[in-house]
Amino acid sequence: MSDVVKVIIGLLIPLFGTIAGASMVFFLKKEIKPKLQKALLGFASGVMISASVWSLLIPAIEMTEESGGISWLPAAVGFLFGIGFLLILDSVIPHLHVESDSTEGRKSGLKKSAMLVLAVTLHNIPEGMAAGVVFSGMLMGNNAISAAGAFALAVGIAIQNFPEGTIISMPLVSTGISKRKAFLYGVMSGVVEPIGAVITIFLTSLVVPVLPYILSFAAGAMIYVVVEELIPQSQAGEHSNVGTVGVALGFALMLVLDVALG
Repeated sequence: MSDVVKVIIGLLIPLFGTIAGASMVFFLKKEIKPKLQKALLGFASGVMISASVWSLLIPAIEMTEESGGISWLPAAVGFLFGIGFLLILDSVIPHLHVESDSTEGRKSGLKKSAMLVLAVTLHNIPEGMAAGVVFSGMLMGNNAISAAGAFALAVGIAIQNFPEGTIISMPLVSTGISKRKAFLYGVMSGVVEPIGAVITIFLTSLVVPVLPYILSFAAGAMIYVVVEELIPQSQAGEHSNVGTVGVALGFALMLVLDVALG
């Protein structure tokens, strides 16, 4: 199998996770129970935190060390810029989070269903970047990123995309739209990931030395999503311990995938 085919498959794996999650609208009669939703949100948080550390920040540090640079500099700078980038997008793009009545970003006349999709789409951008940058490193033959490690990240993102796809699609049905449209909206929110990944691969190939910065940038963007959205939702109200357990399980699973396969 050629490297190009591997990259195409790897970039589509996270989207398949979203599609599978969104398809739950055809099988579940009611919305996800709050306790299960908190567990899923916590799980997604754990996966993203672990992926940010093991698949993005550590490889960025190792690459810089191998090139003789200041090991911590690209990791720190890229991480902070990733946080800042998502902060700006969060402040500009109109969106609405699940179980929230107050919109964020600029005011607009968009429907509630559209803003719910925009919220998930916005948070899928860093995941697409993360997948793109690791597969870009694999294509370049970088020692810090193996094909197995890149696929481990893609699988990890797909696993956390499953509950994410379900959590976004099910509430859309309650807004009055059909299950078919809710499914399509859920899928659309995940399409941004392979698109973002391809753009990231293209940019990274143009300026090879910035790879550690882009790895760290993706990590910062992912951590922003976790801290700003996922963990607060998993800890709000009752059953917060369930969310905490979810974080632990997600982190451990991603750690195992990355270390065992990487």
